[in-house]
Amino acid sequence: MLGACLWLGLAGPGSATDVSPLPIAEIAPGIFVHQGRHVSLEDPARADSANIGFIVGERCVAIVDTGGSVAMGAALLVTVRAATEKPICYVINSHGHFDHVLGNAAFTDLPGVQFAGHSNLAENLGASTDFFLRQFAAELGPAPAAGQIVLPTLQVADRQELDLGGRALELQAHATAHSHADLTVYDRETGTLWLGDLLFMERIPALDGSLLGWIEVMERLQVIAVNRVVPGHGPASAPWPAASLPQMSYLQSLRDEVRAGIGAGEFMEDLMKTAGAQQRSQWLLHEFNHERNVSRAFTELEWE
Repeated sequence: MLGACLWLGLAGPGSATDVSPLPIAEIAPGIFVHQGRHVSLEDPARADSANIGFIVGERCVAIVDTGGSVAMGAALLVTVRAATEKPICYVINSHGHFDHVLGNAAFTDLPGVQFAGHSNLAENLGASTDFFLRQFAAELGPAPAAGQIVLPTLQVADRQELDLGGRALELQAHATAHSHADLTVYDRETGTLWLGDLLFMERIPALDGSLLGWIEVMERLQVIAVNRVVPGHGPASAPWPAASLPQMSYLQSLRDEVRAGIGAGEFMEDLMKTAGAQQRSQWLLHEFNHERNVSRAFTELEWE
């Protein structure tokens, strides 16, 4: 049922022992989303902070992001198995941040599965491997190893269509925006667009790529007619383009105020306290990401 939130039971005795399924919402026929929590990197629940889910076709299933730990990936696998017996043919990563990719390792033993991502993703993950092993050792399990950072076997440089059997997914690689490897997934059958972290709702956006690039990508996406979007953080489903407006306001204010401050000779440290201050109450976790966003924006804009 559209928008129904369910606790899916285990597939049966002996399946994925002691792994509990995730709460999941079927936001459109065959489109299932687990809504992540709004927590910071310091929170013990940080592995469950991103929206992840799966799409069921007539032939097989595509996963879209796997969560921030091997355990999250295993729980997602149990959830899929409770919903359908169809094989998983694709694991798609919207970008390379830990909360979207560290669950990949739970899917590597599945026969025939392909891991899909932006053509920049392999390089991004390779560069992040040592950091992931240090910072997220607990999320990788008792023996963290570089092999748990799963690289894409299907790399998307522009557009790629995946066939799930009677259900086509359109993968679109984007220029540097939120990150250097942002990929969107569009389900034609239901008009559902998975945006990954190109869209934050409720919690403050986190800039890791290009502020100007992010605004440009969002401006292009805003004119696309879709029935609903799945943000990387926030509700499981949201209307489009209305869902984009708060984030666009934040990003544009960040651009304009940092740019003006640079022009007036202000220091980065001062702008961290003043730029975007009027939006402080509009975003959860503002105190964890905003100053970092200002720093990245300053570094980018001072060379205009």
